[in-house]
Parts: sequence; structure tokens; C-alpha cells
Amino acid sequence: MTNVNLAIVFYSATGTNYQLTQWASEAAREEGADVKVLKVPELAPQSVIDSNPAWKHYSEEVAACVPTVSLDDLEWADAIIFSVPTRFGNMPSQMKQFLDTTGGLWFNGKLVNKVVSAMSTAQNPHGGQEATILSLYTSIHHWGAIIASPGYTDPVIFAAGGNPYGTSVTVDQNGKMVEEFSAIQAAVKHQAKRTIMVAECVKNGKK
Repeated sequence: MTNVNLAIVFYSATGTNYQLTQWASEAAREEGADVKVLKVPELAPQSVIDSNPAWKHYSEEVAACVPTVSLDDLEWADAIIFSVPTRFGNMPSQMKQFLDTTGGLWFNGKLVNKVVSAMSTAQNPHGGQEATILSLYTSIHHWGAIIASPGYTDPVIFAAGGNPYGTSVTVDQNGKMVEEFSAIQAAVKHQAKRTIMVAECVKNGKK
């Protein structure tokens, strides 16, 4: 089978979405994909970041080591997995700002038939995770990309909360995942492998 190029593009303030990307990356590499894990640029003022110890630690110890996504990365990718926290039921401004820069790729048809999937986090079970994923998918429809949502294609989806649009996570006030850790990991890995499977079909079909 043809190797799939996968870009995992995320925004994370305290590290939860970064953890989701690590599981997705592991699963995709197990399937033989070439993987890039990439962050979107931070827009929050440094004073705001410094006022939150967890955010400050993540920014200095983790995010500083992760490469920043570019439009070239999207053009390179056959598949893209997005992972974002919710902000009032929508994607964070950091991710929206990056998506707003993709107009040139869109205009030239460079995003057509990319295979896309998404994950999200929030601080309570009904904090907007599904709405956030769907808001991101709205932009993807405009690209002419192909959405590879997990649906209910494996029992691990139910164990992780049953979100058919993409794996979603609840995070408590201490930044810890509320759902069973192993269940979320399994759901993320299944979603990543499903994304690779769909992308392989699309890529090989082009040949």
C-alpha cells in the first residue's frame, strides 16, 4: 500500500490535546504512515499564559519543542487530524486564525480530497466538544476534503463516551482526563487508524 502522509495539527494550552496527538501519532505510524505533529501559533498574550502555571509550564516545556504548522505541511499531507479544546462551543481562535490562512490552497484546489478527522476537549461533559468538532468540519466542507469521522465503527467509541464525530475528552479543574484513560487512548488510536485507512483508499484510488 502507498504510505499516507499524515499531518496532526493541534492547539493545546495545558497539554491535553497534545497528549491526544501523541496517541494518534503512535497509531498512524503503526499503520505505516509518515507523520508530522504540528502546533498552530499561539495568539494569547504572554502575561495571560504566565498567570496560569499549567499553561506556562506546557508553553515552556512542551510547546516550545513542537514545530509550527505551515501551509506547505497541509499541501504535503494526504490526511489531517485536528485536535482542539472548545472555546464557547467553537474552535479556539488560534486554530481559526490558521484555517483562515488556507485560502490560497483552497483557491488552487490543493485541499480537495484531503482526508480529515478531528478531536476535542472541554472542562465538562456537555461543554461544547461536539459543536467544536462540527464547527471545524464546516471549514473542511469548503475545502472539498473528505471527513473521516469515527462514527460507531468500533466498540471503543462507546467506552470513550460515544461521540461519533470525533474522540472527545472531559478535563477536570486539575487538568486530568475524567474518562477512563485507556478508553480514550483506544478511541484516539482507532480514529487515527480509520483516518489512515480512508486516506489509503483515496490515495491509491487516484493512482
